[in-house]
Amino acid sequence: MGHWICCLCSRVADSLMLLLVLALSCNPSTAATASPSAPHVKPSYSFGRTFLGLDKCNACIGTSICKKFFKEEIRFDTWLSSHLKLPPSYLLSYSGNYTDDAKSWRLVDITRLTSKYRHDRADKRICTSLLKTKTCSLERALRRTHRFQKWLRAKRLTPDLVQGLSSPMLRCPSQRLLDRIVRRYAEVPDAGSIYMDHLTDRDKLRLLYTLSVNSHPILLQIFPDVEGWPFPRYLGSCGRLVVSASTRPLRDFYGAAPEVAADLALQLLAVLRSMGTNDLNYFFYFTHVDAGTFGVFSNGHLFIRDASTLGIIDKEEGSQLIDGQQEYKDIFSCLTVDCQSAFVSCNSIREKHSLVMVCQELLPKLLKGKFLQPVQDKIDSFLQHCANSLTDDQGVNEAVAKLAELLKPLRSCDSRFAYRYPDCKYSDKY
Repeated sequence: MGHWICCLCSRVADSLMLLLVLALSCNPSTAATASPSAPHVKPSYSFGRTFLGLDKCNACIGTSICKKFFKEEIRFDTWLSSHLKLPPSYLLSYSGNYTDDAKSWRLVDITRLTSKYRHDRADKRICTSLLKTKTCSLERALRRTHRFQKWLRAKRLTPDLVQGLSSPMLRCPSQRLLDRIVRRYAEVPDAGSIYMDHLTDRDKLRLLYTLSVNSHPILLQIFPDVEGWPFPRYLGSCGRLVVSASTRPLRDFYGAAPEVAADLALQLLAVLRSMGTNDLNYFFYFTHVDAGTFGVFSNGHLFIRDASTLGIIDKEEGSQLIDGQQEYKDIFSCLTVDCQSAFVSCNSIREKHSLVMVCQELLPKLLKGKFLQPVQDKIDSFLQHCANSLTDDQGVNEAVAKLAELLKPLRSCDSRFAYRYPDCKYSDKY
């Protein structure tokens, strides 16, 4: 009997304890006291369509890398911080980190086609000139244009479809170059044909918009680094942001050691030489160069960092635009430049055009005061001769050849130049 009473008391006690626990869990103030530590919430970016430019699509570049942003496999931090705060939206470019496996990260450059101010101004121009409103659906407005209607009907990208666009790459277009653009356009999954059957209406508008605003991402796609072209690797785009392999701008090396400056100067001359003479018979020229045009990878290798001012002339086919077509202008001609801007004639581009600009703008800043006399005087003299040879291509060639001959023994061979080390220890070629 006593044993039965003890069991009954125990069960009653257990029931009372259960009721007490339930009462505590139902009382918010008591629960808060009992559990002072809140669960850890993983920080994440609060991505908005506006920051990425997705709200402007399909007046944008593409969406091929958006998943990476939303999965936090692309981070804007220069270090892998846990704060994950977005940078200001008005910047033209950002430094970021990129991963494929969430373990190893590599640096990337995240850039806009143009400044936020120019983007906003162009968007307003589209609405006011095409629909007579202050704001509008950019896609709806651009779809109504005569040019895009021609794109919709076209089976192949032909020179008349890009006439009047401000991109230097399209100032002297050949059919061979335009076929290459369509065949290698990386924002669609099934590229490979010169015909535009695999492009949807949306794809065509994105391609036309990109070519109209800034052809830099297109150049990275059609002349990839894996084939030996001196451009950083194109990784993809999201809205109006482009992601590519990271390089440090040449301006960061103006104060570099003499042997580093000599190495970069020789690479710069080699890049320009390859731009004029290559297996595909395309002649590349710059309409403008500055300290951000070229960049340097972590292994010391120099590349073209900004291809937006790069023009192309097809030495096999020449330009297929007839007289007068270059002067054609519409809303796509004026998205980032003044519509009154005069276009440079294809026939006026000299063979040594880019070399002269580099001798004027970049090499003096890179090589100034770096070497002992009389070497420095000779370098300065060659640079001055190159920069002043406005009409004498032969004079430019001679000055550049002598400059390269002078700089080559001033380089060193060590791990700072990983792109050619240790090969340079065993061969003069490097």
